[in-house]
Amino acid sequence: MSESCRLIISLDVEEEGLFSGTYPRIAPGVTNVALLERLAFLPDALQLPLTYLIDYPVTQQDDALRAVAGMMERHGGEIGAHLHQWNTPPFVDMPWPEPVGSDKLPEEVFAAKLETLTSAIEERLGVRPQSFRMGRWDMRPRLLPALAEEGYLVDSSFVPLRHVTNGPNHFLTPPDPFWMRPMGPDGPRMLEAPSTQIPLIPGLERLAYGLAGVLPGHVGETVLTGFKTWGALGINPVWMPLATMKYAAATHIKRGGRTLTMFWHSSELLPGASPHFPTQSHVDAFIDKIRTFAEWLTTKHTVRGATFSDLVELDWLERELPGERGTQ
Repeated sequence: MSESCRLIISLDVEEEGLFSGTYPRIAPGVTNVALLERLAFLPDALQLPLTYLIDYPVTQQDDALRAVAGMMERHGGEIGAHLHQWNTPPFVDMPWPEPVGSDKLPEEVFAAKLETLTSAIEERLGVRPQSFRMGRWDMRPRLLPALAEEGYLVDSSFVPLRHVTNGPNHFLTPPDPFWMRPMGPDGPRMLEAPSTQIPLIPGLERLAYGLAGVLPGHVGETVLTGFKTWGALGINPVWMPLATMKYAAATHIKRGGRTLTMFWHSSELLPGASPHFPTQSHVDAFIDKIRTFAEWLTTKHTVRGATFSDLVELDWLERELPGERGTQ
């Protein structure tokens, strides 16, 4: 791997209770944020900085803010933003249950919530965030101009090869970052830095996408929604076994990939806050898995740790924004 390749480790720093199927306006708690210190080995021992994508409930709790500020002071990294629209003011009553999808969320409501979140991070942590991720990966192109208006330079809301019925069309997103112009051809550039997922065989994703377009609706949906289980490789430590993570990273490197972008949720460090990790032993095994992967990667390959904002200094291709299903 060349020196131009980067490893980005991003954390959605957020409240507990997110895997319960409910989306209250008042978050149940953010005690998990204090456990971020367990990840200090990544920046300290392996020189892999962390990008902390902070959501609104975290900005409202002093202990959580001290934990984030302490991580930045002791270990460096980057503070970005993570929007959960259901618990970020202003609240607007709409005729749909939470979480209201990005296909229904009015642009002015999204912009107002984004301004609230951005200002809260700047006021409480003294940093104006420049990187962003939308909650539930539910980002559509019509919402991206609000990010540019707030001065964001990097979005990381796209997951290649992942399809959700009625969700945004990110399936054919390339795995490496690319420039886009959400405000039109004469507007400012913004970098999209997708989470790393690659097809098992090059071109398999386009075959599946094209096939889904000619099959009956429910059958085509099944092809796309199931692709992540039979046709995709990734490095997310919650979604993928360790062997798959290693194979995905090595394969992406061999294919000339310039970035590896991984993520998980801060709440997955708290036993019982995620169905994947109900006990302390499950959490400990999860952290050991992250350590093992990171040590393997930095030993077997030439990897340079980076934050999202570091990526804007590099050369990337420019691409058109994806359309809705059937137009990409």
